[in-house]
This record gives sequence, structure tokens and C-alpha cells, in this order.
Amino acid sequence: MDEYDGPGKVIRARSLKRGKVEERITDRIKLERVLGVTVSSNAALTCDNNGLIAYPAGCTVVLFNTRTEQQSHIINTSRKTITSLAFSSCGRYIVTGECGHQPAVRVWDLQSDPQSGHPGLAPQPQQVAEFLGHKFGVNCVAFSPTSKYVVSVGTQHDMIVNVWDWKSNIKIASNKVSTKVKSIAFAENGSYFVTVGNRHVKFWYLEHGKAKYKEAVPLMGRSAILGEQRNNYFCDVACGKANCGDSTYAITRSGLLCEFNNRRLLDKWVELRTTSANCITVGEKYIFVGCAEGIIRCFDPTTLRFITTLPRNHYLGVDVSLGTSIQHMATPPSDAKYPDTVAITFDETNNKLTSVYNDHSIYVWDVFNIQRVGKSFSFLYHSACIWGVEMAPPNSPLPPGSFLTCSSDDTIRVWTLDKMNESNSRGIYQQNIYSNELLKVVYVDKELSFIKDLDISGTNEKQEASSYDGRNGVRCIRISPDGKNLASGDRSGNIR
Repeated sequence: MDEYDGPGKVIRARSLKRGKVEERITDRIKLERVLGVTVSSNAALTCDNNGLIAYPAGCTVVLFNTRTEQQSHIINTSRKTITSLAFSSCGRYIVTGECGHQPAVRVWDLQSDPQSGHPGLAPQPQQVAEFLGHKFGVNCVAFSPTSKYVVSVGTQHDMIVNVWDWKSNIKIASNKVSTKVKSIAFAENGSYFVTVGNRHVKFWYLEHGKAKYKEAVPLMGRSAILGEQRNNYFCDVACGKANCGDSTYAITRSGLLCEFNNRRLLDKWVELRTTSANCITVGEKYIFVGCAEGIIRCFDPTTLRFITTLPRNHYLGVDVSLGTSIQHMATPPSDAKYPDTVAITFDETNNKLTSVYNDHSIYVWDVFNIQRVGKSFSFLYHSACIWGVEMAPPNSPLPPGSFLTCSSDDTIRVWTLDKMNESNSRGIYQQNIYSNELLKVVYVDKELSFIKDLDISGTNEKQEASSYDGRNGVRCIRISPDGKNLASGDRSGNIR
């Protein structure tokens, strides 16, 4: 009720005052699903031991639960693209690095939501720490095994390695690196971490003094003894576990799997028999290495003995709508080409191996029986920017709620967010083995020139022109009112 305060003056009740606090936009609108992935190396793919996989999609971190098949999300409020991320060993926290001017290293708590007044709802991830210690980008981030420290490595613009005590909000150690760092891994005992790059394998040792840090001390680093492999490009690293805890494993772009002992000496190496190797992940019983052409090799961490090669993913240009049985995946054409494996992570507790490919597809493999590996999930996304989204009309031959997208990767894709079953699989597309969301891919460029990422490692002497500056890409689409015809316009001015 309004209060009366003298002639001609009305004081509004508190509940009617116009300065009412705005409701959080995250409470009014909730991100349900992300159809895309922007992983270019192992620095941007991680998993915990509870079946959760984390990867970036632009400025959003997607958390996919392999047990419930549900996504949850962390949205970076700075809108800067996430370039790297890592779980803490307990799985409660995740650290992210980003690119752009004054990029931050952020720590997120996945189990605490102090602002939520709805105890029945799942907690939303909260940012609990933020550090500004790099200039233009963060290449790699990692938690120490105790989760006390976070390490971040900047891009070649600042070449700095920082160690943060994130709960105390201080930088405890820092140093420069002489080359671009591609990957980072912590030893299981937490006493050191290893960075790798071009002609670079370095062991960094953390001092465990009891003195309080008033300012960052120089971080002590020692180069590995590379011997005849000193000119190689080391593109990923992982530290051994359990009985192999003293070993460090690194791969070279040229296709070598190398083992370093606790004296930083290159002890032994094996050939991967591939044109290039890109990523590595290590468990107690297996080493998995992701290579070119969709190949994933498995080795024994104790002896480096070869165990097996995992099944390949889909071939480039596959018609997903024809993949109604697993036989379609097992019988590729003789001249098939495959996307390269660019990132790989192993959840040893649940026997799930997740791999990301450079055509922006994700596969989750069940490796419980390493001799009979099966596919648990797969997702096929656009590999370049999306220019148009169009809803299918209600009376179209597509399942209800379907929509179409067009992209610079020269494809038009038909999607549905509803799981395909007998009731909604009416029309021209049925459930397929490749994706629950993707119904059809129309390849406008039969050469598939832009269906996968270009090599951005800097190791190729011939650098191809960026696809975004070329005359490629489908820029707009429109569906006819009856839903039976589709028109598209491309970058070169062609209407189809």
C-alpha cells in the first residue's frame, strides 16, 4: 500500500520502487545445448574420473557427462575465446586460459553456487579466482596434483610460465621460456612439471620451502637431454602414473613416442608409423597417441610395446543419413580420407577415451576391452563459422523441431535436438550411428577443401591461405514454405 506523506506527496512502497534489482539473465534464459567444438590441441581437452568431459566451444566450456549424456556449461563472461583448460585431480575445479588483450586465467568451482536461491536445482559453476599475468593469450594451463597450484603458459608474445597459489590469490613463481610451449604436464608426485615445444623439453621444479611468498621467485627449469632427437618438434607431453610415475612421455610431430627418465634423459623411443603425431594421454596400463588420418595407437607404458590400433572414425565426406547400421562405418570406400586426431583424453575409471578430430568431430570410445574397442558416442559439428540458421516449417518432411545451418566449411547441415525414435523418425531421415543430433550433411564442395582445419602448428614450410579469405563458404539458406525445397547462396555468388 502507498504511504501518504503530506499534501500532494505519495511515497511508493518498497516493492513498487522502480529501482528493482534486475533478475540475472542466467536465471531467465538457460543455455541448453552447444553444437560445436573449438579444440585444436590437447591443451583444450580434459576429463575427470566421474565421466565428465570438458572442451571449449568459443567462449563457452562444454561439460559433457558420459553417464547421463547431458551437457552443462561454463560461460566466460569476458566473451574471450577459451584456448586451454584442465580439471583438478578431485574434479571439483576447472581452470581455463583464454586469448585476447589481457587474457585471464580463471578457476571455476563446479559444485558451489552461493547465488542460487533454488536448492532443488543443480549448482551453476562459479568463478572463484582470476589472474592477469599474460599479454595476448594463454597456451596451456594445469593444476598440480594436490590442486594447490595452477600453472599457466603464455603465447609466444610473452613467453612466460607462471605458477599461482590460486586460493591465496598470489603468484609464487615465474620465468621466461625460449620457445612457444605446446603442452604441459605435471608429475604424479607434484614436484615438477614438464613443458614441450619446438626443440624444447624442459623440467620445472617447484620449491617446497615453508617461507611465505611476498613476491614471485624465479622458477627453476632444467632442459631434458635430447641427444640425437634435439631438432625435433615435441608437440605433446604426459607424465607416467603408478609404477611408471618417474617417467615422462612426449611425442614428436614427425612420429616418435619418447620416454624420459627421472634424470631428464631420453631413455627410449619407438616409431609410431604415421605421417604425423599430434596428442598423447597416459593411464596406468595404456598410452594412447593420436595421429594423422584418424589413427589412434595404443602402447604399454612400461615397455613402450605396441598393443593395438583403435578403430577409425568416419571418413571425410560421409553421408551420415546412410549410416543406419554399424556396417556403414566398417565399410568405407577404398579411396577414403580421414580427419586427423588433434586431441585425446583418457578417463581410466570409466574406461572412456575421448578423441577430437580436425573436422571438429568428437568420439568417445569404450576401451574396457582394448582388443574390442567400441564407440560410445560421436558428434559431428561444423568445422568453420556458421553464417545462417533456418527452422524447418511444421509441415516439412523433416522431424518436428528440425533446423538447418550453413557454414564456411562448404556444408549445409540438418539438425534435430529431439532424440530420434519411432514416433518422430517420420519423413526422409532416420536415426544414424554417427550422431543423435545431425540428420544430414550436404557437401557443396565435392573436393572437401575446407572440411577440416588447416595446419596451424607452424611446422609446415608451405602455409596454405586461410579459408576465411577465400571464395568459399555457404553464406545463406532459405527453406520453401512447404519444406520440400532449399535454396542457398555462397561466397562466390552462386545460388543453388
